[in-house]
Amino acid sequence: MSEELLYELRDGIGIVTFNRPAARNALTFAMYEGLAEICETAADKGEAKALVLRGAGDKAFAAGTDIAQFRAFKTAEDALAYEQRIDKVLAAVERCPLPTVAALAGACTGGGAGIAAACDIRIAARDLKFGFPIARTLGNCLSARNLARLSALIGAGRTREIIFTSRLVGAEEAQAAGLISELLHDRAALEARALDLAGLLAGQAPLTLRATKEALRRLSAAAADIDDKDLIVLCYTSEDFREGLEAFLAKRKPDWQGR
Repeated sequence: MSEELLYELRDGIGIVTFNRPAARNALTFAMYEGLAEICETAADKGEAKALVLRGAGDKAFAAGTDIAQFRAFKTAEDALAYEQRIDKVLAAVERCPLPTVAALAGACTGGGAGIAAACDIRIAARDLKFGFPIARTLGNCLSARNLARLSALIGAGRTREIIFTSRLVGAEEAQAAGLISELLHDRAALEARALDLAGLLAGQAPLTLRATKEALRRLSAAAADIDDKDLIVLCYTSEDFREGLEAFLAKRKPDWQGR
């Protein structure tokens, strides 16, 4: 792993840390690929029995994809390849044979929120801010699989509302909505509980957990078995997306034109 994505083994628990605290743990493509590799191989090595995902520093779990990477997008193929890459990574998290616990604190947005939604269990500190503020920032869209995963957790109505309004869901609302199962007072308590919970899951019947999570994954995948390529291309190749990208990097409000 690189210095931006750390992996350590502690008492049979694999700990994945997004380690770009100065950038609110914004995810590079290499970090996405590294996470997928961990989820695909950790069980085969036979050392880890559960995984904990967390963010370094005191500001974020992960604040989405590093926006600067989008400047290289020029064509419809760039847009489709990006969403396919993200779907592949999130599918790897979902398909991981080991139980996964997301320890959420601070900003958990965009790709970071997608990763959290793909984990088996989410717990959070009180400073959690969860959401996909893309209608305010970049003007892109989520894939159908990403939407189906989120809708399965919090319902279609709330999914639509938080994306349309770009608002971020706080910890207490997230718990009430069933997005997180436990709310901890601070980050120290969160990390301690994440390890305890992962230890509990590591002692459960592994085939029961594996069969349950795979059946639920198949249900979600069936709900999203649609062709969304036209929608992805519509957003990512638009003038609005380029405007949103440049406005975000310049720290100004975008001027949306709807084209």
